[in-house]
Amino acid sequence: MTVAEAAPRARLTLQQVRQRGRVRAAAALFGPAFVASVAYVDPGNFATNFAAGAGHGYQLVWVIVMANLMAIVVQHQTSKTGLVTGRSLPELCRERFGRRANAVLWLQAEVVAMATDLAEFVGAAVGLNLVFGIALLPAGLITAIVAFVILALEQRGYRRFELAIIALLALVGLGFLYVFFAVGGQDYPQIAAGLVPHLGGADSLGLTVGIIGATVMPHVVYLHSALQKDRIWAADPQERHTLLKYNRWDCIAGLGIAGAVNLSMLCIAAAMFHKPGLTGIGGLGPIHAQLGTLIGGAAALAFGIALMASGLSSSSVGTYAGG
Repeated sequence: MTVAEAAPRARLTLQQVRQRGRVRAAAALFGPAFVASVAYVDPGNFATNFAAGAGHGYQLVWVIVMANLMAIVVQHQTSKTGLVTGRSLPELCRERFGRRANAVLWLQAEVVAMATDLAEFVGAAVGLNLVFGIALLPAGLITAIVAFVILALEQRGYRRFELAIIALLALVGLGFLYVFFAVGGQDYPQIAAGLVPHLGGADSLGLTVGIIGATVMPHVVYLHSALQKDRIWAADPQERHTLLKYNRWDCIAGLGIAGAVNLSMLCIAAAMFHKPGLTGIGGLGPIHAQLGTLIGGAAALAFGIALMASGLSSSSVGTYAGG
């Protein structure tokens, strides 16, 4: 029996992946962390990061950096668990814990998934409204349809689902890259100073908790382990070591990009709102309107597209995590 025949059905072996060439093989080994990272740049992050930048300038840079570093550690551990054991974290919890503990964990996971999904659907609907002028109710229905279409891709192979999510994540990243440089006027010494942990202002503690809560997402901790389960099969310990090495870099790259996007949101708000004294700006609609007024229609469009892509991708991933 060959290695390919011994592997579980419908799973590629690492040997088969390597036959594609160095670059294509490396690209094929990346993906799960990029799917998980979508939850770290969902519409909830938009709200907290812009509020923090508008209200406190660069003061809470350290919160975003530390929250995303912790996210990399947590997601790496759960993805490594799925890769090594061949089972998801929920399956392992079911084996190790009693019925009561599992019932509590299940309820917690479902409530978190539903709560985050609600914010993600609303964010996507607001994005569709800002970009296309669609009313919120029809926009919410469109979001639901698109989310289930993206989820249906997973039935035709994990890679199509991953690539769809990565494409939407790229729209978010490119949108904020454009807005960051379009806004200009960034105070880089102040950004560096913001890396020193400190709190100031009446609501800085609340925003700190909000940023952490919008960044470290329990439902994708469960999901990330499942994304590794039926992906690429390792025939021996050496191949498993290779998969673990690529998994580490996958987490660093995917979640690092999410961290950079979160940091860019705060910096955009600090330069555009805090410096001129517009500290009371809040809400996704007013932010979009101010971008159009102060910077131009292209920046406002980029923000709207990024919000829409964030909501569509995170609602799909949130629904998947709930399953």
